[in-house]
Amino acid sequence: MSSATTSVSLPSGFKVLISFPDVLIVPEFVFGGLVWILVASTTVLEPLLQGWVMFVSIFCFVVSTSLLFLYFCGAHGEKSSWVTLDAFYQVTASLFYLSAAVLQAFTTIWIRDLVISKIYHIDIAAVVFAFAATLTYVIHMIFSLLRWKSS
Repeated sequence: MSSATTSVSLPSGFKVLISFPDVLIVPEFVFGGLVWILVASTTVLEPLLQGWVMFVSIFCFVVSTSLLFLYFCGAHGEKSSWVTLDAFYQVTASLFYLSAAVLQAFTTIWIRDLVISKIYHIDIAAVVFAFAATLTYVIHMIFSLLRWKSS
């Protein structure tokens, strides 16, 4: 009696860039990088709140880059622990980016009357891209959790 079990694994090589949800790493890079650049280019009036936004954007950028490099190299092999690691990271990144987006929006609303118009518009753009990054991380998280559940 044999049972047909299918093991879902992470792609390796350039298949990472054509498989869903792993292709979402590209918009995560773009949106996260834009958040990083936009927050860094404004006047930081609330260092604790915007410091968290910077930490989240840099942390997620570095970890996503590291994971993408490891997936390209095929370092994960066929181990299901990498699927678990990927799902755990996506959950963590989604929660981090959601908190960062909310804090950036709060900061932007709070400082709207204190800063000049150009800086305020940059902060608004940072909020938009932070929520866009949050959305891509949440979509990636959902499909990573489905992959983890089926592995």
